[in-house]
Amino acid sequence: LEDPSSVEPPSHLQYISSIPPLAMWCVSFFILLGNFVGCHAFSSHNAALIASRVERVLAVKAESGLTYDELASKLGVANAYCAQLFLGQAKLTPGTAEKLKQVLPALEESDVQSMQECFPMRSFDDKILKEPNVYRTYEAITHYGEAIKALINEQCGDGIMSAIDFYLDVGTTTGKAGENRVVITFNGKFLPFIEQKAEDNSAGSPRS
Repeated sequence: LEDPSSVEPPSHLQYISSIPPLAMWCVSFFILLGNFVGCHAFSSHNAALIASRVERVLAVKAESGLTYDELASKLGVANAYCAQLFLGQAKLTPGTAEKLKQVLPALEESDVQSMQECFPMRSFDDKILKEPNVYRTYEAITHYGEAIKALINEQCGDGIMSAIDFYLDVGTTTGKAGENRVVITFNGKFLPFIEQKAEDNSAGSPRS
């Protein structure tokens, strides 16, 4: 039998054994941190409370019989943004809050207050991509992504479309055969990449 001490350990074990103890501790810490964040709500964001609020707000909307288009018109916002407010993905402003209370008086005051005070955790559950409607939209963006980039670059220059200074509208139109067709409009501010001139950098260099 071969002497175990003479057997060279696998390359990945050699690599791990070469990592300094402090670096290894840091790696372990961030792995544990990642597992914790993946399994628990953010400390600043109580997902269960937000979900409960969303459920109550949507129940009031359903009881009112108003569509997102109708609500958006009364609130003076884009229809997708209106849906984001109800789903807890956007922050309600005081001015719009007053309109919302007039449009939906059955809303609980505490929920309207929460919609104004809680900063949204603008993220999503990866499982949402398994929903056919969402996935097909995602698929369309990725499939046309390179063409969209080429057109933006050609028309605006080197940069990106903002998703913060941004308006999203979802509507429908009628096709030639009389079929319903979906129209999604992205309206985002163009943000050009800048030349990073040293003289314009307001943050002091750590080397100076």
